[in-house]
Amino acid sequence: MGTPLLWLVFNLFVLAAMVLDLGVFHRRPHKMKTREALTWTLVWVGLSLAFGLSVMHFSGRERGLEFFTGYVVEKALSVDNLFLFLVIFRTFAVDEKVQHRVLEWGILGALLMRGAMIAAGASLIERFSWVLYVFGAFLVFAGLHMLFLKKVEMHPEENRISLFAKKYLRVTKEYQGSKFFARDGGKLFATPLFVVLLIVEITDITMAVDSIPAVFGITRDPFIVYTSNVFAILGLRAMYFLLAGVLGRLRYLTPGLSFVLAFIGAKMILEPWVHITVEISLGIVAGILLVALAGSLLVGPKAKQ
Repeated sequence: MGTPLLWLVFNLFVLAAMVLDLGVFHRRPHKMKTREALTWTLVWVGLSLAFGLSVMHFSGRERGLEFFTGYVVEKALSVDNLFLFLVIFRTFAVDEKVQHRVLEWGILGALLMRGAMIAAGASLIERFSWVLYVFGAFLVFAGLHMLFLKKVEMHPEENRISLFAKKYLRVTKEYQGSKFFARDGGKLFATPLFVVLLIVEITDITMAVDSIPAVFGITRDPFIVYTSNVFAILGLRAMYFLLAGVLGRLRYLTPGLSFVLAFIGAKMILEPWVHITVEISLGIVAGILLVALAGSLLVGPKAKQ
């Protein structure tokens, strides 16, 4: 589906959106309030729906449903990432006024890295069809691992990126507003905010190892894989501020995602013998996530020990 012109136009749209967001709408550091976060979340969801409907109109119903299924999977996995971002920001005491700046630049880096990973994945699948079975087995393993892995307390300040930065980079002791770099005595220093940005980037790349193969389990079209990833990520910053106060209530989201990954992995492995249509796939994925969300809201968060 993705002609060179479509790739060019879509990436120009993404670039324009990022420039407007960073340079116009959120040029000044400020705490994003619920109303603003809700507005931007609805804007990005609306644009995603419009794009999916246009895909359905110009490329057929199946391609449109593939986009929506990939988008739902990516969005759900992105929401799971927000738990980690929340822990990172709290651990490093990042001012709420500059959190959106870290997320915005983090999202820009994530788009570039995911684009490269999708290109590599598509090239592997085109040359070696058996790679799909490897992806499928990996997703089943990742889903089971996510389901049975015991939650442990995170210490982002002790991870390798943070320790590397402290050892090999000149880092200021205090934050310098929204700056990632600052000069002191004629020397260029990284700020703690830059260290946080690095950790956010590495965290996203780690999560993309699960999410990108999952979308390849839904469609083999690199353009659909890429655009569903992009639309899910672009609205992530606003969604973070919208959901930050209620993330703790989504206790069944992770188990739900584990079942989604396992289902898609099994679908990839069994594809030669059992064909599951994209309509059924979308219904199963949406059904699992709705049950997880409803269960979380009804039962409520876990009691603190």
